[in-house]
Amino acid sequence: MSFLITSSLPIESVRRGKVRDVYDLGSSLLIVATDRVSAFDVVMTEPIPDKGRILTQVANFWFRATSDILPNHLISTDIYNFPPELQKYANQLEGRSVLVKKAKVVPIECIVRGYLAGSGLKEYKQSGTVCGIQLPSGLGLAHKLPEPIFTPSTKATEGHDENISFEQMKEIIGSDMAEQLKTLSLALYQRGSQLAAERKIILADTKFEFGQLDDGSLILIDEVLTPDSSRYWPFEQYVPGNNPPSLDKQYLRDYLETLKDWNKQAPPPALPIEVIDKIRSLYVDLATRFGIQV
Repeated sequence: MSFLITSSLPIESVRRGKVRDVYDLGSSLLIVATDRVSAFDVVMTEPIPDKGRILTQVANFWFRATSDILPNHLISTDIYNFPPELQKYANQLEGRSVLVKKAKVVPIECIVRGYLAGSGLKEYKQSGTVCGIQLPSGLGLAHKLPEPIFTPSTKATEGHDENISFEQMKEIIGSDMAEQLKTLSLALYQRGSQLAAERKIILADTKFEFGQLDDGSLILIDEVLTPDSSRYWPFEQYVPGNNPPSLDKQYLRDYLETLKDWNKQAPPPALPIEVIDKIRSLYVDLATRFGIQV
């Protein structure tokens, strides 16, 4: 096992996100996935060994598997195609970094839900809706929806994203682009659900991010269908009405919910080694099902 908390390279850092460090290479960007893990918008102190490598390899699998639906930001996933000055940092970058196109980020999180869980379940219990979309009565935890629904949210630079209606999305980015992103998101979710099902996994929900190139064309950016951006359930343990074990970081959220003395604000609580090991094992399980060696 190995871990990387923060990458340190002799080039300009554009942004340090909760998990990824982004560097400006002039005509392109370098994205490095660290082993940091966050929950409730708080980055935990302890890393999850190999998490960044797993996230990168899972995302690369899905970028390849969806490229016929929409082109993506990948230029190269091979560090030996990176600029020469980065070669000496191969140990730090191997398996957890990608060279990508620069794009103007569309300021919307494009979320697709195929099952009732999380915040969607809480709203449904109160009003029979999810993000304002009316659903049939009688649904419960982990029930499959009649059809996948598109539920956008704002993309906040600080603080929490906020759910918005499709009409609000149109006001922010324009009607034509909103319709296009909705159609693309549902198509990407359908592809993800199909390929996950072939591997005995249920893709309950996920989020997509999009960018625009200089010519205005849309591409898929950031990450796609990873266990950080998606809710995955093993098919063999799925029972509608029960809380399925997740092959993602839901285990971490569930653990943190048991800590009555933590208010979900920084600083985070220390994670016991058994929690760290369990989270890693879930990420490894998901990667293995996709044929990814860790």
